[in-house]
Amino acid sequence: MEKDIRPAVIQLIDVEKSFKSQQVLKKVNLSILEGTTMVIVGASGQGKSVLLKHMLGLLKPDKGEVRVFGKDLAKISKKELKEVRQNYGVLFQNVALFDSMTVFDNVALPLRERTKASEKEIKANVDEKLSMMDLQGAGEKFPAQLSGGMQKRVGLARALVLNPKVVFFDEPTTGLDVSRSNEIYRLFYRTQQQLKYTAVIVSHDVPKIFKLADYVALVAKGQVQGCMSPEDFQLSDLSEIKTFVKETMGPIYSSEEEEMGFYETL
Repeated sequence: MEKDIRPAVIQLIDVEKSFKSQQVLKKVNLSILEGTTMVIVGASGQGKSVLLKHMLGLLKPDKGEVRVFGKDLAKISKKELKEVRQNYGVLFQNVALFDSMTVFDNVALPLRERTKASEKEIKANVDEKLSMMDLQGAGEKFPAQLSGGMQKRVGLARALVLNPKVVFFDEPTTGLDVSRSNEIYRLFYRTQQQLKYTAVIVSHDVPKIFKLADYVALVAKGQVQGCMSPEDFQLSDLSEIKTFVKETMGPIYSSEEEEMGFYETL
């Protein structure tokens, strides 16, 4: 595979993290390149969420560095960390919408809290993002009035409303059936093509999620066991990856025709 020369947006360098006597991360090294989609996979309890929290600046490593846009998150001020997070969008596993707020107000919340945009500017931005999610006319509804798939789309609209440089997705299709999951994946693909953000996706939805990935990283035994293209991942000789592929995927998961079928409705 030809070497990717795009700059790293996020770098984890020899990151270690323990909780009491349990070491969760052991010298983790990972680079996430600008404009790419990194999919992080692994069995439950292997440290995927802990890894994500380090990238978000919610946890500090015991040892090592987490660099975002070249800045070590453990060594910058709270003000600088806030500025870094201004470039982030996050779609949580449970969506985390506010039940008492309309769809419009849920999506507008980051703009109202973190910018000085006028209500006219906010309306234009929110309407644009809702339109991208095929949610025109849903702004006055409340989350409880929406299906699970529509709630995910509202969550994605909110994650994108600040036009972030990096978007984090934590198990984004949990609770959705196959049809709704495919719908969300198509939206990921389409919005990334439009907005050119870097995506970090933690997911158990293997192998389907690989169709979005530029790179796949396996977290096992507290380390990143390999980071490579989906094709190379499936054929890897690394023992941990071979075991993961065998247990979660079985035979090579897709043909060229299936790949084309996934994107033909984009």
